[in-house]
Amino acid sequence: MPQLPRPSTSLRIGLLGTGKVASQLGPGLAAVGHRIAFVWGRNGQRATALADQLPGAQLLSVLPAPLPPADVYLLAVPDAAVAPLLQSTTWPAGALVAHLAGALPLDVFAGQAAVRGGVFYPLQTFSPGRTIDWPTVPLCIEAADPATEATLLELARSLSSQVLRLDSAQRLKLHVAAVFANNFTNHLLGVADALLAEAGLSPTLLAPLVRETVDKALAHPPFAVQTGPAARRDALTLAAHRTALAEHPAWRALYEQLTASIQAHL
Repeated sequence: MPQLPRPSTSLRIGLLGTGKVASQLGPGLAAVGHRIAFVWGRNGQRATALADQLPGAQLLSVLPAPLPPADVYLLAVPDAAVAPLLQSTTWPAGALVAHLAGALPLDVFAGQAAVRGGVFYPLQTFSPGRTIDWPTVPLCIEAADPATEATLLELARSLSSQVLRLDSAQRLKLHVAAVFANNFTNHLLGVADALLAEAGLSPTLLAPLVRETVDKALAHPPFAVQTGPAARRDALTLAAHRTALAEHPAWRALYEQLTASIQAHL
């Protein structure tokens, strides 16, 4: 695991949110020397559990007006909650506030005159029980002004060795790509797992194939190394697969769409 130097400045972080990202990011920032000044979330039980992991963090049951002082306020909340939270919160004058969303543009901060807006987007999937190797996680930064950008870059570089400046349009494309690579792939693995279960077969049978598929796709342009019956235009096998999926019309439709997409990119 890459080892990063300790940050030259310990920043005070106000953490708003207690979900999957916040529960990993808060301890990650504390571990590299930053101080979580406070934790707030709509779920009081989760907020208490997270604050208990962060030495010195104040637990806020409600958001005071104004908020306690911090160098950076991180909005680790759902995308749809960012704008309402910005508008309903009394921010200290000149507060540096950054959201963590992939698809939300920087202009969500438009009209927030008291706030210096920014983006601190970690390109990773977060799930309970999984440990995040923060030095390997790409962190994407965008800011409304150079001073805000400098602070967010300092914070990001203390946590990760992969820090990128991306504008909102680039970040949106990256987020869409990530959904294809992660969320859609995981769904397809779920379909495969269910089909194996129907046949009384172990999902572990696919493990070597999945690993080789991912390794190959990371080493070569994925379209260039496409294999399988769709790429071979193997009509007999494709017909057999359609028959095997007769009891699952939604999965069969997905199979047809993916087959057509593969053949369109040959």
